[in-house]
Amino acid sequence: MKLCFATNNINKLREVQAMLGDQFSIVTLEEIGCTEDIPETKETIADNSAQKAEYIWDNYGINCFSDDTGLEVHALSGEPGVYSARYAGPQRNADDNMNLLLDKLTTASDRSAQFKTVITLVIDGIYHQFEGIVSGQIIHEKRGHEGFGYDPIFVPEDYSRTFAEMTMNEKAQLSHRARAFKKLTEFLQNN
Repeated sequence: MKLCFATNNINKLREVQAMLGDQFSIVTLEEIGCTEDIPETKETIADNSAQKAEYIWDNYGINCFSDDTGLEVHALSGEPGVYSARYAGPQRNADDNMNLLLDKLTTASDRSAQFKTVITLVIDGIYHQFEGIVSGQIIHEKRGHEGFGYDPIFVPEDYSRTFAEMTMNEKAQLSHRARAFKKLTEFLQNN
């Protein structure tokens, strides 16, 4: 089955294709001729995910899925949340985002956090959503060179390494995105 993944993030594309394997063919935005920025103007991760999928379905009529992911830090009342990618500004720079988060947590004793991914799937105009959450801690300094985003400062529960210190395969076994995509894959296989 061919599905368009509504993202321009090459890291996400690689990670998702590895998770879905050969049973699904992922078509990129570029391959469907979508060169414009897809709006992300909603106030929640779930609504942003739905907005992106709806945009592709409404404008291109292609079965698709989109995801939106946010890091929610307990001591910061859920920040950066839906603004995770642009937390430190519109430049969407991962280092800037991590530095700002670490600065805000300088005196925090509670460093608990969770990554949340919500995937919206549109098949023939019918919408489905799948959520994946992984809990963990924000550490005090960046560690590791794998992954992307906040991976160098996030240690998942029951682990001692950051996502950025894990291989793509290790991360794919336990990440928020992996959990949401597992639900998506199971849904696709059973329907």
